Amino acid sequence: MKGIICEEIGKFVFREDLPEPELQDGEAVVSIRRIGICGTDLHAYRGNQPYFTYPRVLGHELSGIIERIGDNSQGLRAGDQVSVIPYLHCGECRACLNGKTNCCQKMRVFGVHLDGGMRERVSLPVGNLLKTDGLTLDQAAMLEPLAIGAHAVRRSRISAGDQVLVIGAGPIGLGVMAMARYAGAKVIAMDVNDERLAFCKGWAQAEHTVSALKEPKEQLSGLTDGNFLPHVIDSTGNISSMEGAFGLVGHGGTLTYVGLVKGNITFSDPDFHAREMTVQGSRNATREDFERVISAIRDGYIDVDRYISHRCSFGEMIGQFESWLNPESKVIKALVELN
Repeated sequence: MKGIICEEIGKFVFREDLPEPELQDGEAVVSIRRIGICGTDLHAYRGNQPYFTYPRVLGHELSGIIERIGDNSQGLRAGDQVSVIPYLHCGECRACLNGKTNCCQKMRVFGVHLDGGMRERVSLPVGNLLKTDGLTLDQAAMLEPLAIGAHAVRRSRISAGDQVLVIGAGPIGLGVMAMARYAGAKVIAMDVNDERLAFCKGWAQAEHTVSALKEPKEQLSGLTDGNFLPHVIDSTGNISSMEGAFGLVGHGGTLTYVGLVKGNITFSDPDFHAREMTVQGSRNATREDFERVISAIRDGYIDVDRYISHRCSFGEMIGQFESWLNPESKVIKALVELN
């Protein structure tokens, strides 16, 4: 079986002798057709991804076709097109028992903590597969990054008419914007890149855009009559941005971190208390969030074709990957095609 292994930092190896997956009880063998390239994959390749060891088969934004499956309660059959929910949870810890499977105490993420989908076939628990009738393979592969945005919006308790600032216009931030708009919120997009902000205006239909390089606090004060924002979601994974976000939250507001960074984040305790702020993390997504994204796509709120900016075949990926690390390539989302 063909596959690509991240053997060490900065090195991919193409193999044609990987072992075929064995069908286990409660699992299905899936033929992988699309692989989205995530910031996690880029960080792993560069060597700055937390919780990571080498060698590793990357790939967790996946869609494919079920090849083999036994009797199951999900009603799935061979030939079904599916998206992969890559968060393998234990089902027994307190988080899982409270429905927070996205932050299971024993979480293993497919393609991060164990070998993922950059190979022709994988075996996965049936409960981690989602039937995607009516969606294209491209759309099905994009459910995972967009579901992270859906989860952040749900964590933030954003409602119709609310104003929300989304910091960072990368793939995750764009998903947050799209899902906030789907919830009826008024979105302000903030980033350092003017071209990406223009994309937010068109693709995510952000009401306002703010350059993070041009006195953003003053800009936001003007847009909110000095009240700042009831909801701020930072998806940058940048310490400076994450610390600066504290000053953009209005009194009684909520700051949600989607981005993950190695290191400590500090803030002014008096400012934090004076505003009675809520600060929270948003990790991964649940099946409910995946289903929410499917609804948003079907309702025409998310244009996946424009979200995917670069694509290549499986055999071309190693040669293309380095270029995707270059900001000049202007990658929003890269997609790898099998078959």
